[in-house]
Amino acid sequence: MTLDAPTAPTLRRLVAGNIAAGVEDLGGRPAMVVRSVSDVRRGALSPDDGETMAQAASVASALRIPFVLVLSSSGADVSGGVASLHGWGRAARAVSACSGVVPVIVVVTGPALSGPALLLGLADVVVMTGDAYAFVSGPAMVADFTGIKIGVHQLGGSAIHARSSGLCAIEATSTEQAMEHVAHLLSLLPAHTDELPPRAASGEALPGEALRSVIPDRATSSYDVRKVAAALADDADVTELWPRWSPQLVTALARIDGRTVGFVANQSQALAGTLDIAASQKGARFVRFCDAFNVPLVTLVDTPGFLPGKDLEWRGMIRHGAELAFAYAEATVPRICVILRKSFGGAYIVMDSKGLGNDLCFAWPGAEIAVMGAEGAVQILYRRAEPEERAGLQADYSERFLTPYQAAERGFVDAVIDPADTRVVVSEALDVLSTRREVLPGRKHTIGPM
Repeated sequence: MTLDAPTAPTLRRLVAGNIAAGVEDLGGRPAMVVRSVSDVRRGALSPDDGETMAQAASVASALRIPFVLVLSSSGADVSGGVASLHGWGRAARAVSACSGVVPVIVVVTGPALSGPALLLGLADVVVMTGDAYAFVSGPAMVADFTGIKIGVHQLGGSAIHARSSGLCAIEATSTEQAMEHVAHLLSLLPAHTDELPPRAASGEALPGEALRSVIPDRATSSYDVRKVAAALADDADVTELWPRWSPQLVTALARIDGRTVGFVANQSQALAGTLDIAASQKGARFVRFCDAFNVPLVTLVDTPGFLPGKDLEWRGMIRHGAELAFAYAEATVPRICVILRKSFGGAYIVMDSKGLGNDLCFAWPGAEIAVMGAEGAVQILYRRAEPEERAGLQADYSERFLTPYQAAERGFVDAVIDPADTRVVVSEALDVLSTRREVLPGRKHTIGPM
């Protein structure tokens, strides 16, 4: 990579204390890589380290290249006093300025504690190795305040963040494997927000006929929606992010006919594909990530609705459920929705419905689209009916109101398609929408539900 004269000296100076930074080649793409270079047991980061990271993030933004932080730190250097905190505040501000401009990826290879740990929350994608752990308040403080004794990996290990907190998007066995994951991610993304993702040669596709039998005959039986995504993707290659957090919603990057796409899909194998707070947050964050970097969205819908629960409602199901709707409504990238089986109630709305502004909506012939399923509808509409009458009433309701053809007649579904043709239809839709552009209203920023 060729740097202009003012920039080259800046890059050469980005080595201080426990931090080294510079432009590196990751999978054939230049990226600003910031690395912790100290022993993990002595990895306290000084005020100069925070300033170095801030400079590196600013240079990444100026050069319009991805920012990658490889972190192992025991926290801000206590001997540096408030200057250490100031340095990390500067780093946080600079990394925040990169958000939505260039991809921001953090790789955690050891501890990430206290203030520096908050940088993980600013990243687009966090990759953690098995040795990594991260928390704001450590085991000693937890024990002092709660009386509960807990180890560092139980409190904030990679498995905990992959499964419970949603911080870790990808788990790796080593630093080398983690960097391979980073290189692969960068190969799917543009260098900055003003570029389109790089297009590769179209890969091989799985036989489309397999999709005709992927949905079980029994309406209550589950299946792996990742098989559907794999059948649509080139070479069946799908990179899933946050696979263990809120598994009822699958978020993944892949290519269709050489184009990078983001899959958002309900997973019926977990909680029947219902949406809860974590699923809404996961989906919203992924949609915003794809929208920021011009990655078209393909939404695969099969959900009976939102997960009921007193605790969920008290914790803000309405507010967090609206996050997903807000993210889709705000997205300007091409958006294609494919309804595979069930799409009911509020979950129909937030899973990129026509009302939220998707560009094209397709449905498989067996799809059911309504306010609720036949059983619930009959209980409301015919609550005085005899039990022996209910089966017939449910069948009649399903035939009259649940088929995708009803939605198609009203323009809420653009076409009912053969499952075997889904890849071809989606690929053609991406071609049609490739020149789509949207003029955004002038405003400082939106205020979405959080």
